[in-house]
Amino acid sequence: MKAVLMTAAGSPEVLQVQEVPNPGVPVGNTELLIRLVAAGVNPIDTKLRSRGTFYPDRLPTVLGCDGAGIVEAVGASVQRFRSGDEVYFCYGGLGADQGNYAEFTVVDERFVARKPASISFAEAAAAPLVLITAWEALYERGRLAPGERVLIHAGAGGVGHVAIQLAKIKGATVSTTVGSQEKANFVKQLGADHAILYKQTDFVQAVLDWTNGEGVELAFDTVGGETFHKTFPAVRVYGDIVTILEPDANTIWKTARLRNLRIGLEIMLAPALLGLSESLQHHAEILEQSATWIDEGKLKIHVSHKFPLEEAVKAHQLVESGTVTGKIVLLIRDE
Repeated sequence: MKAVLMTAAGSPEVLQVQEVPNPGVPVGNTELLIRLVAAGVNPIDTKLRSRGTFYPDRLPTVLGCDGAGIVEAVGASVQRFRSGDEVYFCYGGLGADQGNYAEFTVVDERFVARKPASISFAEAAAAPLVLITAWEALYERGRLAPGERVLIHAGAGGVGHVAIQLAKIKGATVSTTVGSQEKANFVKQLGADHAILYKQTDFVQAVLDWTNGEGVELAFDTVGGETFHKTFPAVRVYGDIVTILEPDANTIWKTARLRNLRIGLEIMLAPALLGLSESLQHHAEILEQSATWIDEGKLKIHVSHKFPLEEAVKAHQLVESGTVTGKIVLLIRDE
């Protein structure tokens, strides 16, 4: 089969399309052989490529955590799926288990969800990592409740544009930061109540004005760096802030401490890295519920760019530009 191999840590050019062995019929009793149609491209892919994977002794490797495709064959004890089923999932691509920049992969049925029927394989492949991240950050780390006010940074991005919609499904009101009027229009279409052009406006003052000086009950940081601690005064006393980035060593904690903020850390890759099977199954359950909402028209996945598998280098270059609205996808075969 064709696959994009990461041959070493470095620039996008270390990604090379090569012929590699097909994983073949599942050897595990509960495994699925999946013929991939599309793979999502996420910032974690570019970070692993440039810095090295979590398993540097296992090069070359195939990147790509997000996949969508068709079940080709099933293990003897598979219960939930059969050949021909359309599925999507977040599994592999961290340097150990094969990722999804390839024509086929093998995944345990416990970690796979049925693809939403109403969307394309490209949209489905773009969804898993950002859906799970936003879900865990808002619903589990941040304990978002109906009627609360939430600030979501970078609302037009991959995680952000999904987080806006999940917050609205929960019954929250949403303020979000964006970099342009075009992106402001985009997030309003997703349901955002308040868009802040952060390059022109002090987002903290904008949030305080929006909340009558109180601050939001929950802030969700998808940017990191100074944005994390600069957000503290925009969160109400006894509020929550959740970040998907590691807080910088220079983080100024004084305001967070004074306001008794609860700090939440979210890395949705933790179950894969720590071998937590039950948590990986929970990720599949999140995708099953999200598929229902997608098919009901409550949740949309925005794909801004599609590249053929052979152009993975271009896809990584675009992700690293930091200008993307929504998600980028590799199309492995025609949908």
